[in-house]
Amino acid sequence: MASHATFTADDAVELAVIERSGFVESRHIGSAVVLAGDGTVVTALGDIRTPVFGRSSLKPLQALATLRSGVPLRGAQVALACASHVGSLDHMDVVEGMLKAAGVRESDLQCPAGWPQDEDARAWLVRSETGQRRLAFNCSGKHAGFLWACSINGWDRRSYLEPNHPIQQRVRETIEEYTDERIAHLGIDGCGAPVAAVSLTGLARAYSRLATAAGSGRDNIGDARAATIATSMLDYAWAVQGRGRENTVVMQELGILAKGGAEGVLVLSTAHGAAAAVKMLDGNARAATLVALTMLAAADAVDIPDVARVLESVVEPILGGGRPVGRIRLGSAVSALLG
Repeated sequence: MASHATFTADDAVELAVIERSGFVESRHIGSAVVLAGDGTVVTALGDIRTPVFGRSSLKPLQALATLRSGVPLRGAQVALACASHVGSLDHMDVVEGMLKAAGVRESDLQCPAGWPQDEDARAWLVRSETGQRRLAFNCSGKHAGFLWACSINGWDRRSYLEPNHPIQQRVRETIEEYTDERIAHLGIDGCGAPVAAVSLTGLARAYSRLATAAGSGRDNIGDARAATIATSMLDYAWAVQGRGRENTVVMQELGILAKGGAEGVLVLSTAHGAAAAVKMLDGNARAATLVALTMLAAADAVDIPDVARVLESVVEPILGGGRPVGRIRLGSAVSALLG
């Protein structure tokens, strides 16, 4: 298939279905892969080699490129650079601190202004008549990291989103190194930054390498920075998405790296390097965590009871009149893995 298109429905499998009142009303098709810690493919459903836009699942690699550019991110700042956050007051405070350390202003951010997904923060912006803010946009931490890299290295701040800018060149190098693939296509993400197309296998491989960096035994600074990404995401899981949100709950409860992306992308990895990557072909991510965690459990990478407990809290119910009348359940391709 040409590099300017992802896989087709003919190459996908049924990953999940939506059941309402005993009737299957929707089907989510897509592709998914599980890798073992040594990088071998354990499970392949659908097309796992044709490129997909990684969207925000690439943020940990973009943050790694920021660290490699000399930016002294620490703690929650690292997590915010990896984040698709809900714009809580805590999120905005951390990003504001990053901008201050970089010697730049909120107006220097080139992500759009937006309303927070967090209700308390949105109410505060309304009450204070502040309105939409760039700080509240879910990618503001990533952009703050890019600007900080510009300040430290003397790079032009106005063009930091251009593909040929030094920070974006370093991002591409990092993505290709960790996925062990050439980028198939470069586009523009929702926040305005370049976004790379790589395979699901490449995404899973990259997360496996991030998750195992701390214990890799390789004595070099690259692994130390990758380990910083992984440990900070887990230690400050609230910052990566938001309290009670899927990625945050998975990291807090299971100690698994979790990062979703727009259009139905999700990548997970355990500390031992078992990794799962999912792409829902219709772009709807509501079943992605259910599918990815189940696949890891079926591969004996995580305990089934632990997965079941977490899924209880993160898989949205199917409601009718405000009460549950159905469920999101595994498609036949995934349920067959459980035997």
